[in-house]
Amino acid sequence: MELFLPIVYLAYMFISLFMLFFFLIIFLRTANTINTCPVPKRHYSVSVLIPAYNEEKSIKECIEAVLKSDYPIEEIIVINDGSKDRTKEIVQEIMSHNKIVKLLDKKNSGKADSLNKGIEMAKGELIAVVDSDGFIQSDAIRKMVGFFNDENVGGVTSNVLVKHRKKFIEKLQAMEYAVISWTRKLLEHIDGIWVTPGALSIYKKDALARIGGFDVKNLTEDIEIAWRLTHFGYKVNMSVPARVLTIVPEKFKVWANQRIRWNIGGLSTLIKYKKDFFKKGLGVFILPFYSLSYFLGLLGFGVFGYLTLRSIYYRYFMVKYSIGAGISPIIMPEIYFTPTILNMFGISLLVLGFYFTIFAFSQMKENDFIKRKNILTLLFYLIVYLTVYPFLLLAAFYNIVAGKKTWGTK
Repeated sequence: MELFLPIVYLAYMFISLFMLFFFLIIFLRTANTINTCPVPKRHYSVSVLIPAYNEEKSIKECIEAVLKSDYPIEEIIVINDGSKDRTKEIVQEIMSHNKIVKLLDKKNSGKADSLNKGIEMAKGELIAVVDSDGFIQSDAIRKMVGFFNDENVGGVTSNVLVKHRKKFIEKLQAMEYAVISWTRKLLEHIDGIWVTPGALSIYKKDALARIGGFDVKNLTEDIEIAWRLTHFGYKVNMSVPARVLTIVPEKFKVWANQRIRWNIGGLSTLIKYKKDFFKKGLGVFILPFYSLSYFLGLLGFGVFGYLTLRSIYYRYFMVKYSIGAGISPIIMPEIYFTPTILNMFGISLLVLGFYFTIFAFSQMKENDFIKRKNILTLLFYLIVYLTVYPFLLLAAFYNIVAGKKTWGTK
């Protein structure tokens, strides 16, 4: 084990450095196109679907944001998924003075089923999906439809950023969303976009009909639909200038449940498409990358668990021996630092990760995070926030094995 651990550390560092430089190379080759979006060659009719379940606090602002769109909207269909609050009444009030707003009222059956029923009702050739707590900018849809000039494009997603950033956990998620958005755009160039977030994504209706719509059995329909589009040979693009703000969890427990749900959905999707490994489309990047991420996450948790248990084991016997020998078990250890290749690689990786994240912020125009007042938050994000993910992944594995699935939030 003493020989195995350094190998694991070096492997982690090699893969991390490889991915950093991998994204850098993609950026250098595509820097001139990241913030561009094609001009539509013709008019595309667009139907906007807004699935809603108990969203009385945000549904009005969400609809009003869509109504302000500078691209003509055919219709806005709000699918009320059996809400028990005033969601339905608020939508009906808006309908009274906006003819393009429609209501599809149904029993609760989940987001994916709601979207499928909305697609059946929609008249537009493009289907825009907007979460009820997503707030699109007025030019967002206009800056997305041009990607459908390419007949092979089946879906286009947007630049999803965090709306509220006052609380510490909201700031951490805002940093995370900015980095994810930037890397998602880079992955577009290798057909590697693995999710079309529900905050705002647009799909070709004919493509959705061909692939059978959204998977009602998957907890993360926005991940599965992106994989299925790729599986059937469609391209998935992203428009960075198309910005949408979303509300994120304000409490750690809600945040953890959300991430566990994402992992459960991702694992379910991975299992569903496992036969696509090394095939054109999903098998080239998405499947290997996703699988490697899960493997490294679990391996990292295993190493952490081993080191923790070993430390407890040694300390227990040290205390037991010290008491038996009449020696004080409390000893102040000497503080020293011995430079090693592992230490140097670790420090280098932290520094590179720091600058990589700052660069992502600048590309996403999230310059506020680069200011001195947010440096400690950024360090916490890099050192603590990201290291929690293996624990959430393990929880997701446990839920799958135990047959426990929860919708959590969003």
